[in-house]
Amino acid sequence: MKLLRREKAVSLDDRLTALARAADLADGRLDAEAVSAARSVISRAGVRASLSVDHTAVALAGATGSGKSSLFNLLSGTSLATVGVTRPTTSTAQAALWEGAGAGPLLDWLEIPRRHELLDASGASSPSADRPSDGSGQVARMDEAAAGLILLDLPDHDSIEPSHRLEVDRLVELVDLLVWVLDPQKYADAAVHDRYLRPLARHRGVMVVVLNQIDRLSPAAAERCLKDLRRLLDEDGLTGVPVVGVSTRTGAGIPELRSLLTSRVADRRSWSARLAADAGMAADALLRASGVAPGETPPGVAGGPDGLARPLRDALSQAAGVPAVVEAVAKSHRHRSVAATGWPPTRWVRRLRPDPLRRLRLDTASRSAGGMGEPGEPQGVVGRTSIPVATVVQRSRMDTAIREAAGAASAGLPAPWAAAVRQAARSHGDELEDCLDRAVATTSLGVSKRPLWWRLAGAAQWLALATVVAGGIWLLALVAVDYLRLPQLYLPTAGELPWPTTLLVGGVLLGLLIALLSRVAAWFGGRRRARKAAKALRSSVDRVGRELVLEPVEEELTRYRHFTEAVTVAGDGARG
Repeated sequence: MKLLRREKAVSLDDRLTALARAADLADGRLDAEAVSAARSVISRAGVRASLSVDHTAVALAGATGSGKSSLFNLLSGTSLATVGVTRPTTSTAQAALWEGAGAGPLLDWLEIPRRHELLDASGASSPSADRPSDGSGQVARMDEAAAGLILLDLPDHDSIEPSHRLEVDRLVELVDLLVWVLDPQKYADAAVHDRYLRPLARHRGVMVVVLNQIDRLSPAAAERCLKDLRRLLDEDGLTGVPVVGVSTRTGAGIPELRSLLTSRVADRRSWSARLAADAGMAADALLRASGVAPGETPPGVAGGPDGLARPLRDALSQAAGVPAVVEAVAKSHRHRSVAATGWPPTRWVRRLRPDPLRRLRLDTASRSAGGMGEPGEPQGVVGRTSIPVATVVQRSRMDTAIREAAGAASAGLPAPWAAAVRQAARSHGDELEDCLDRAVATTSLGVSKRPLWWRLAGAAQWLALATVVAGGIWLLALVAVDYLRLPQLYLPTAGELPWPTTLLVGGVLLGLLIALLSRVAAWFGGRRRARKAAKALRSSVDRVGRELVLEPVEEELTRYRHFTEAVTVAGDGARG
């Protein structure tokens, strides 16, 4: 999918700012060399912008025997560059300056020690011997019209001396305008096309290609050669780059080249165009490191991981032992209900049995006031709970759910960014189980509050016991009176049964009925509290899952979105 051209162009500063942001966002995610190259461009741009913008550094670059030194002499009207049969003739770069006042720091940055000022600030030409002519007998100089020009003669890019090639590579990265000098024999040489021209396709706005020595060809052959060179440049992505055929012997094409250079120098924008091209090239390198071809739109984020939040929560709940806790809540409610509403003389037997929640070290009194808290923060809970550790199957389900969430979130992303999303999903893997355990331990399970009906049923049990005791004492009193042969006491009846027997038997039956009804109510109450506890626990587990899995994934997706926005601005130089 091709990039859509945006309507609003942005400044060079905005492009460099966007490139810096893209490099920061890509750090640790993409190839370190691409990130380093982007930061190098930013640093280089800062230095160049602080130097003279009234001067334009133009480099003549070419292969051995291309005649660039002769062209340098012709354009400068000097014999500064050595021209000879012995190769290579140019060992170090030298500069010819037109109005060089203020250019010193720029040349220091370019590390050009050999400098020759041809036109001073007053407009007077500096004396120079043996000035070559353009073939018509006139000295081929660019004086007042070229004020601000710094013309550099570089060593041969294909020199047998490694230091010469390194010097060319260094200056090609720094100069404002590149003039590639080719010759009819080697204009199609893969060395210059593969190593320089094609990789510098972004710099077509600050590049000129000169086909030198056309005097060695017939006019028809020269025309065919220029057309073929144009074709090769178009294939290199250098459409629109000016191609000028020249001859340093006859002067053919020199006026056209001189006019082209002086117009670029007078424009005073080659330096910023060069930096913009550098920013675009660095942005392309970041895109390639992302697995996206330059000119292609980076894939967007298809969606977030929220769609898999529920499967993730379910898997984490299983691993955290939520079902065991929910069951313990129901059992604990029934246990405490029996202890509160059972037959008073036998309640102590129930209290001998441990509370199911305390078995899991989920003490209701101490945990009920606890909050979820943040993962990794102490909650006043010493040690882990006694919830059974996750089984192999549960851990496998949890890992699968995390992978699926990361996979869904990173679907369609470039490979390096998809890997970063998956890594973000696992970034808290070491602390996940502890945080889940702490979340369960500090969740309010809603079991600390004693229902009102417990008090009522308990009071009724005590009343039934009092009735049994009263009936029993009355019966004992009657037995004692009869044993002691005392006068018989008045004995009221309830129908056929004496009241003492009615109280004793009725109290026992009432106690059993209350206990039975309490157990039924406790069962329903336990189910209700278990549902509430399950909801609270799932909420706590869901929070842990979001904080430790989904939020890091979402942060990485946001980072990728910001990266694509920044790298697009840096590369396009336009904003929608």
